[in-house]
Amino acid sequence: MSQSPNNPVPSDDEAADVPSPASGRGWPAGPGEGVLVESTLSPSPSPASGSGELTTADIDVAHAKQVLEAALLSATEPMQSVELRRMFEPDLGAELVGRLLADIQAEWQGKAVELMRLASGWRFQTRPALQPYLDRLRQTRAPRYSRAVLETLAIIVYRQPVTRGDIEEIRGVAVSANIISLLETRGWIDTIGHRDTPGRPALFATTRKFLDDLGLRSLTELPPLSSLSDIEGVLDLVDTAENASPSGASTEQHSQ
Repeated sequence: MSQSPNNPVPSDDEAADVPSPASGRGWPAGPGEGVLVESTLSPSPSPASGSGELTTADIDVAHAKQVLEAALLSATEPMQSVELRRMFEPDLGAELVGRLLADIQAEWQGKAVELMRLASGWRFQTRPALQPYLDRLRQTRAPRYSRAVLETLAIIVYRQPVTRGDIEEIRGVAVSANIISLLETRGWIDTIGHRDTPGRPALFATTRKFLDDLGLRSLTELPPLSSLSDIEGVLDLVDTAENASPSGASTEQHSQ
């Protein structure tokens, strides 16, 4: 089963945030691959043409970055560029905010907390390597999902959109309605339509929240999957997401 996953629909106004690196990894780019540092935010020529667009020559760059950092560090959900721009008057514009965000991302690289660009926006989060230490502070350990749940999720991720019948055909066993309900409640899958066949079965696909919880910007960042026996890569990502998620401790484990 080596089908490539579909990309989610880009977020509103996110396409103009930061130029996509040539590596195709999404973010962050390596040294010299498009990461902006403060020295690159040199004052741009004033808009003599009268376009009205602000440049770094028109603003206090250090203060603007502090404002963005404060908003992102205090946010409980990823924030899109269009949301962040509402803090500035006059509007800085998508291109300038994107340059500032890329600069902040570069400055925080290698620290305990990093700025990540996810499917639904920008978010500060702790480095995965430090998560085992933070887990020791949790009063309740997040339970692991059963293999039936994780296999169902993996099939939806890599074969979406799929019906319940598709999942059962691949797994070779019936899929409990509780499994589908659990994944929907978790916010990881949703019904995106119905197949034009008798009974019009629901078509399931993953959500932006699924990508956000796994710390991904696109489904293309998931490990390749050739068969259900190679599911461990996805399971590890899900386990890490569950341990890092504040809501993970209250999620009940379900089996087939």
